[in-house]
Amino acid sequence: MTDLSTRVALVTGGSRGIGRAIALALAKAGAAVAVNYRERAAAAEEVAALIRSGGGRAISIQADVSRAAPVEAMVASVERELGPVDILVNNAGIARPQPPEAITENDWDEILTVNLKSCFLVTQAVLPRMRARRWGRLIFLSSVAAQLGGVVGPHYAASKAGMLGLMRSYAHLLAKEGITANAIAPALIDTEMVKSNLNAKPTLIPTGRFGDVEETADAALLLAGNGYITGQTLNVNGGMYMS
Repeated sequence: MTDLSTRVALVTGGSRGIGRAIALALAKAGAAVAVNYRERAAAAEEVAALIRSGGGRAISIQADVSRAAPVEAMVASVERELGPVDILVNNAGIARPQPPEAITENDWDEILTVNLKSCFLVTQAVLPRMRARRWGRLIFLSSVAAQLGGVVGPHYAASKAGMLGLMRSYAHLLAKEGITANAIAPALIDTEMVKSNLNAKPTLIPTGRFGDVEETADAALLLAGNGYITGQTLNVNGGMYMS
């Protein structure tokens, strides 16, 4: 297993689903973990408590990562309590299944702000310390929707496709500084978000089942521990999109 015992990770939206699984996997590999949440304080603290009960270091920390001031305060708190962020997992996001004709300007702005702008804000906040130490891992949780359109709507697909462009730009610009940037594009992982979408069916997946959150966490752990993979998208999708 990858040894991350000297590293500090920040997982946005880490209170449930894929974010929770990634936080626990990084902690098992030895990383100290900051579990970010917006509203689910008890769930986030449960994740942090699980890590601490296993001998790890962890905190839960509230912040609306779509806004600059809370992001800056969150990163400063993580640095004080755990140390500078080495591994950033941009996982926070929302999905609002809607047909194209029902999407309003407000819907568009909210999805793009929460899913895409948040990645920019948190990445920009942690980058100065990463660049000073010449080591960092930026991991973006995109979606098969970025590649195929998906089953949520064009606003969601656009937000997830934007993450891939953002990731590639960071990968290109930071490669010589010891900082990698990569994305994971899951398809229909067995989470609350997927189960609440009536359009999401296991029959859409060639393997015939929803993916497990741990299968996505495995990909995140690989990217956190590897310094030669950068600018890539790992497709954890049961064969739904074959690249």
